[in-house]
Amino acid sequence: MGSRNTPYERIRHVVAHTYNPVSADAVADDARTAPKTARKHLNTLADEGFAETTPGEYGGTLYRRSPESLVVEQAVDILEHVSTDELVTRIQEIREQLTEYRLEFGVESPKELVVDQTNQTLSESGSPEDEIDLETIREWKTLRRDLAFANAAISIGNAEQFVGTGHRSIGDSGPA
Repeated sequence: MGSRNTPYERIRHVVAHTYNPVSADAVADDARTAPKTARKHLNTLADEGFAETTPGEYGGTLYRRSPESLVVEQAVDILEHVSTDELVTRIQEIREQLTEYRLEFGVESPKELVVDQTNQTLSESGSPEDEIDLETIREWKTLRRDLAFANAAISIGNAEQFVGTGHRSIGDSGPA
């Protein structure tokens, strides 16, 4: 914790690990700073899109890490380890696998598969092989999530070319 000296850095660190809405006072406690200071920095983090605000039960504002900032963090992490070309290939593979699942089960999503199979089991005396394959459903959900992150990474990679952040070489892989 020693490296997080400023109240802003401490507050940002607290928010980075806050997934359920909490009050500015709670953040202030965790960040060892005054509620007024916490509120100021929390509003800055909200303006930057790092934090998300929701109205509290008694009129106060609650804060938490924004889902968008988590997606961006995940996407940036992917970009640090995978080239744009590899991402394009991976996205293609994921899409093919998702298409196979849709064709095999005749539904669009793992959620629909669960509903579909539950209804079948209720309407028939369902044979054992009709039972829901939890592993398939988990894999399908994971693929959908991976696809979303890979697409976000590609978008960020493309945007970086225009912003010219220069912290990574992206343009060397040719047009995606």
